[in-house]
Amino acid sequence: MVTGGARRIGREIAITLGRAGADVAITYLTSLQDARDTVDSIQSFGVRGFVFQCDLREPANIRSLAQDAIERLGKLDLLINNAGLYQTKKFDEIAIGEWDEAFAVNVRAPFLLTQACSTELRRRRGRVVNIGSLGGLRPWATHAHYCVSKAALHMLTQVSAKALGPEVTVNCVAPGMIDQGESLRSETLARFLEKTPMKKNGSAADVAQSVLFFATSPDFITGQILTVDGGLSLA
Repeated sequence: MVTGGARRIGREIAITLGRAGADVAITYLTSLQDARDTVDSIQSFGVRGFVFQCDLREPANIRSLAQDAIERLGKLDLLINNAGLYQTKKFDEIAIGEWDEAFAVNVRAPFLLTQACSTELRRRRGRVVNIGSLGGLRPWATHAHYCVSKAALHMLTQVSAKALGPEVTVNCVAPGMIDQGESLRSETLARFLEKTPMKKNGSAADVAQSVLFFATSPDFITGQILTVDGGLSLA
């Protein structure tokens, strides 16, 4: 199951897993047509794809999502906590509601969903991969609520790895600058490219392949934060 799998990085993760032979369930909030398109792409590989509408900000929705997804899939081997909230806001302008929403989406939802799926994941000796961020490792002054919530997700990864072991592995992919061809201005992308040792910005495929690594890696790897940033964090 991939949360936030209708668009952007989540879509690439879902399609990559389908291409690798997995049946995939995705969640979406408002992007129904994008979700249907993603499921069509998943099914083109001869596997099953399912779509669930879920507002992960509402705790009551999460347990029913877990139950419904496991029932439709028949089993659950892999949970990808990808859905996230990203917002640029000056430190002095972040409202309490914006702070709380960032934590509800970026930390509480992954915790509650992992908790709701834990019995099945233990039974299947499954895996959890959280999608963190370079912002959870480096302080960005105009993204305080985002950075702090992603840092909390990184810690949740490590706590979950200890709590759910030895049956379940829990790891985290922390992307750096990912060029998805959307809102970032070309000069911003160029500035980050220049600072990155690999002299390029990342792609959604880079993140998806990193998730696939954790999905298929030895089960002796757990509690790890894999930074996928072309060396940007070294700058």
